[in-house]
Amino acid sequence: MTTDTAAQAAYVVAALLFILSLAGLSQHKTSRSGVVWGIAGMVVALAATVGLASRSITTTGLVLIAVATAAGAGIGLWRARVVEMTGMPELIAIMHSLVGLAAAFVGWNGYLDVDAELSGSLLAIHHAEVFIGVFIGAVTFTGSVVAYLKLSARINSRPLTLPGKHVLNIGALVAFVGLTAAFVARPGMGLLIAVTVIALALGAHLVASIGGGDMPVVVSMLNSYSGWAAAASGFLLANNLLIVTGALVGSSGAYLSYIMCKAMNRSFISVIAGGFGTPAAAAEEGEQGEHREINAEETAELLGNATSVIITPGYGMAVAQAQYPVAELARKLRERGVEVRFGIHPVAGRLPGHMNVLLAEANVPYDIVLEMDEINDDFAATSVVLVIGANDTVNPAATDNPTSPIAGMPVLHVWESSNVIVFKRSMAAGYAGVQNPLFFRENTQMLFGDAKQRVEDILRGLDALDTPVPAMAGTSR
Repeated sequence: MTTDTAAQAAYVVAALLFILSLAGLSQHKTSRSGVVWGIAGMVVALAATVGLASRSITTTGLVLIAVATAAGAGIGLWRARVVEMTGMPELIAIMHSLVGLAAAFVGWNGYLDVDAELSGSLLAIHHAEVFIGVFIGAVTFTGSVVAYLKLSARINSRPLTLPGKHVLNIGALVAFVGLTAAFVARPGMGLLIAVTVIALALGAHLVASIGGGDMPVVVSMLNSYSGWAAAASGFLLANNLLIVTGALVGSSGAYLSYIMCKAMNRSFISVIAGGFGTPAAAAEEGEQGEHREINAEETAELLGNATSVIITPGYGMAVAQAQYPVAELARKLRERGVEVRFGIHPVAGRLPGHMNVLLAEANVPYDIVLEMDEINDDFAATSVVLVIGANDTVNPAATDNPTSPIAGMPVLHVWESSNVIVFKRSMAAGYAGVQNPLFFRENTQMLFGDAKQRVEDILRGLDALDTPVPAMAGTSR
């Protein structure tokens, strides 16, 4: 068997492992095995690529590859060990930026190092691949950097609304098409520099124009972009595995983005085009009435007398790292005979599946973690709903106020239950910058403070309910 044949066979094995990885990641119970399949596929792919390259590069080149691989692996392991779950969305965004940057570099290398055997139509195709690869990579790079800055709160999460922003986006795309035709006809470094600058600006503007409420879709969308960027690199490098892998990531990311847009009543085209066709967000509204407060002891008593409880977590639970006491609260309530379930909105948190991962980390049984469509009809028959760090995903304005920026977005109908307890640090609006009228409803009470501390206080309150009060000793004269 030749080196080429062995490498291509290894690529087929790696591609199958990547497909198995996606299949495993589609379900909670098999997600760990999905990660293992993905790691195995990448190890096979790297080994095959290095083995294939070893025929045509020097020992110094192999040493440089080994050093780069070791450095990348070390940085990856370090970041994976220290990152908090709350920091996972921005970590993913910055990783997407690296994929885009790599694709842009591969495109530039394809221009600077053209195979001498290419001529005629094949050379024209090569130049088109170079131009398109640089464009996709540069858009992915700056778009991901802006997403990272927004998700990490280093810049404001509100959408950037430049005058004529849609004209700017369309103009950039038209310029790209024109420059591509010119580059294929007569390649030149000036044209490649021009399209790189345009793509960098377009990527930054596209994501900057998207508001904080849509950032979970943006993370998924950038995942798709990075896949297409990788596929473009695969064409330039004549690497079939990179083409297959990029197509898998690109198509699955695009489909996930579409599903999330449906869940948020957002236009898929509008989001990927930087908010094209969407109205500007309304100014943040002030408080809409009087809110009522409750303390942990009263909440424990209410839960102790409940027959059914639904917990709806959000990003605030991740920030407070409250998943473990929340899981303990669910366990204790179930031991008391209370029916406990979790209601998960598709875009709860800052990336798809954020809440599911947190709850799985805390060993919450999969069978009591339900999606929005599975549980929305049950709120009306529920005694108590605990809203822990969620805001926009439980906002009744989405259904009641047609002028709201989130109007039409499917939300969890928590207000239909008998009692709603909202865990929040303050009365501030949510990530989308929209005030929540749920806080001022008659059946809603606010429990202020750190979510983790408040849940731990409730656990102590439940223990106190089960502790018999010692009888007072009598006195005699």
